[in-house]
Amino acid sequence: MSTANNSGVSRRDMMKTTGTIAAASALAGVALPQVHAGGDDAIKIALVGCGGRGTGAATNALRTEKGVTQLVAMADVFTNRLANSHQSLQRDAASRRQAQQVDVPEARRYIGFNAYRQAMDALRPGDVVILTTPPAFRWVQFKYAIEKRLNVFMEKPITVDGPSTRRMLELAAESERAGIKVGVGLMCRHCEARGELFRRIKDGAIGDLTLLRAYRLHAPVATFNSLAKPDGISELMYQIQRFHSFIWASGGCFSDFYIHNLDECCWMKDAFPVEAQASGGRHYKTDRQGRPYIDQNFDSYSVEYTFADGAKLFLEGRCMDGCHGQFASLAHGTRGSAVISTAGHAPSRCRLSRTQKPMNPADVFWRAAQNEPDPYQLEWEHLMQSIRRNERHNEVRRGAEASLACVMGRMAAHTGQVITREQALNSEHELAPEVDRLTLDGPAPLRLREDGKYPVPQPGIRPQNSGPWREYYV
Repeated sequence: MSTANNSGVSRRDMMKTTGTIAAASALAGVALPQVHAGGDDAIKIALVGCGGRGTGAATNALRTEKGVTQLVAMADVFTNRLANSHQSLQRDAASRRQAQQVDVPEARRYIGFNAYRQAMDALRPGDVVILTTPPAFRWVQFKYAIEKRLNVFMEKPITVDGPSTRRMLELAAESERAGIKVGVGLMCRHCEARGELFRRIKDGAIGDLTLLRAYRLHAPVATFNSLAKPDGISELMYQIQRFHSFIWASGGCFSDFYIHNLDECCWMKDAFPVEAQASGGRHYKTDRQGRPYIDQNFDSYSVEYTFADGAKLFLEGRCMDGCHGQFASLAHGTRGSAVISTAGHAPSRCRLSRTQKPMNPADVFWRAAQNEPDPYQLEWEHLMQSIRRNERHNEVRRGAEASLACVMGRMAAHTGQVITREQALNSEHELAPEVDRLTLDGPAPLRLREDGKYPVPQPGIRPQNSGPWREYYV
């Protein structure tokens, strides 16, 4: 389900603030009912966000070997996207002679910004909702899932700025106290090969880690680039449709594309960075016909992260045609080095080297078994097992920290300043402060300038007397 193509881009990559949590607080200390602990009855599933990632996640959920699952409700803001997802899931279930797993009649296919509520209302406490809308909506929908006492699978990233990260950390605490099981789509953490590599690094196989390197260098993918909005679609719906292009919706390509490589490096280090300095820029911003791209992304990012002990993580990201490509994460210790991943997310092809040349086969003294189970499927097996056995399983805090590390690096590049974890976390700059109140016919959080272009990051620029540095768009 997650094989990489020749460019190293995975299936999911290609298919692709004010609200109170009082209601969720009322659940503090209340454990979910163990209605599924016996493993005999079906766990019902609702899919909220029916794009490529949502369809892939639902497919994994329906293919799990940890008991019977059934999709009973779907929600999106695009009718065609929901219809295509429904058809795809039906075909897959039928091919496995499990057509009954997809039971979503027209009455349980919901469209609109409040459709997530209707889809969750179709479930029982202890069932599972899949949250795969653009990340800006994650905290809003997770809050309602907690109120409904639902277990959750949510895609990464789960926050896009400081305010949404603080909010998600509060919700994490509420979900933990309520006994809710939550999986976050950082599937590399469920990779068995990487798990073995982590244990060997922790045991000192290559000494103390002093340097990590992460690369995601490839041609533009998904909705990284966008041309001017065509007729026939509103500004808001266009921005949601092409969410990778707009920082409020996704954190931009930095948060959405680079989080896996960043997170797997932090896993091996067993820590998240405390500081970032970065550079980046926009270079080729027209298509082959000379039409301007209007997205907010930089074409390239280069970040130096620092951990509390002084160790460094260098992350290189680039989306350009015709350039050198690399999709890998590497670690260096005082007595050797390691390949965390290479040529995509799966298979990882983990290995350890006795020198500082982790890609040199002659220096390898350990390598993971080459027949690696699919980590996209494993994350679902682990989540479903925890639900069936009523075991603790909540990945929200870790997902929030990985998302915050992305925010920190992106802010450093967009402001041209050194940004600490605390500055990123405590920033009051909220990219979409009214995301929980958007309507289908309402305005978008991001507005066009008078020249017909969207604002883009301007490193080194901030309004006079604006206070602390923040991402500023002019």
